[in-house]
Amino acid sequence: MIVNSLFPVFALIVSGSLLKRFGLTNDVFLKTSDRLTYFIFFPALLFWKIGGASSAVFSSSGLYPAVIATVLTVYVLSTLFIKLGKVPDSQAGSFSQSCYRFNTYIGVAIVVNALDEKGIQYFAVLIGLIIPIINVLSVATLTWFSEKKVLPVKRLVQTARAIATNPLILACLSGMVYANLTEGFPIFLDGTLRLASFVALPLALISIGGALTLRGIKSHFRLALIASVFKLLMLPVTGYLFLKAFGVPQPIFKVGLIYFALPTSTALYVLSAQLNSDTELASAAIALSTLLSFFSLSIALIL
Repeated sequence: MIVNSLFPVFALIVSGSLLKRFGLTNDVFLKTSDRLTYFIFFPALLFWKIGGASSAVFSSSGLYPAVIATVLTVYVLSTLFIKLGKVPDSQAGSFSQSCYRFNTYIGVAIVVNALDEKGIQYFAVLIGLIIPIINVLSVATLTWFSEKKVLPVKRLVQTARAIATNPLILACLSGMVYANLTEGFPIFLDGTLRLASFVALPLALISIGGALTLRGIKSHFRLALIASVFKLLMLPVTGYLFLKAFGVPQPIFKVGLIYFALPTSTALYVLSAQLNSDTELASAAIALSTLLSFFSLSIALIL
């Protein structure tokens, strides 16, 4: 099961890296594919999966509160480490994000391979609920430790605007509304969304591979490794305990485990750049956690 679930995902990521190395893709292509995936194809996939879900998917059986409790717990612990470990202010925001942000694209790809249709529906709803919370935590930390101080009200407005215009969140919310208003899609619309979803995951994984760089790992290895321990060890262990405490049944339990074991999101690089945090540390954390996530995801699939 591990090979069947993980090999296709990591094979496409490696392919993306090789395509970039041999000049078959370039930065212009990768930026364009990122935008197409983020604004069109991936939202279409999420809307399709959630919009066609039964009402049972919106009853979490403890999954959603368990995930939220886990993210908040690890956020507090990572913030304590920033203080006690004397992480420089210039690196605090990037470090914090890399401890709890998750790679949505890799998550959906693995859930598609490893679980049934209902599994991806639960995961899609989870995305819509957790992304706003993670964005608020990320921006709050980046602002708090920023060397360039910004008025809290201004940052709050910017955060609210970013959440309200996030295409993934909008797709999830639209899917929830649609699922509660009607049942299923007309054949022509179902076929259109299905074809769009076929494009989303390969394009996203190839883009992730093309954007990965190992150059900064050596100079930021210590903090990148500690962040990866938070993300790939502490988060899954804490999440496992919360899933047990909330009585989450299988196969929903495995949806939660896969979520916790994912590498950190490439979005943390963009947000770090916007709010003057260390982008080299962000890049190193992304690359290292992506490499190490093969092991955390393998354990999640075994459990």
